[in-house]
Amino acid sequence: MSKKNKGLQGVVYSTEPDFGYISDDPEILETPEPRLQDLRVQLDRKQRGGKAVTLVTGFVGKQADLEQLGKKLKQKCGVGGSAKDGEVIIQGDFREKVLALLLTEGYKAKKSGG
Repeated sequence: MSKKNKGLQGVVYSTEPDFGYISDDPEILETPEPRLQDLRVQLDRKQRGGKAVTLVTGFVGKQADLEQLGKKLKQKCGVGGSAKDGEVIIQGDFREKVLALLLTEGYKAKKSGG
């Protein structure tokens, strides 16, 4: 199968005038404005060897924008972490600080969990 016909799912020809080929390629999401994001900030210890991390979930948008947000939060807290799969992980318990930073950036965020 050539690169050109990769996402055509077996359709060779169609006489349907309104036919559109269906592609398996995921569409690139546009990142909504911060005020339209619904983020949750929580403390997580599961599967981390007992070490606590601050978890920010609910981000919708491009991976590059998520990584930029994660980088900003890590710099402000002075710790490491990661940003992937719509989540930002900050090492340590920084719930209050992360929540305050998100609110000042214009995000709709709230604490979740205990």
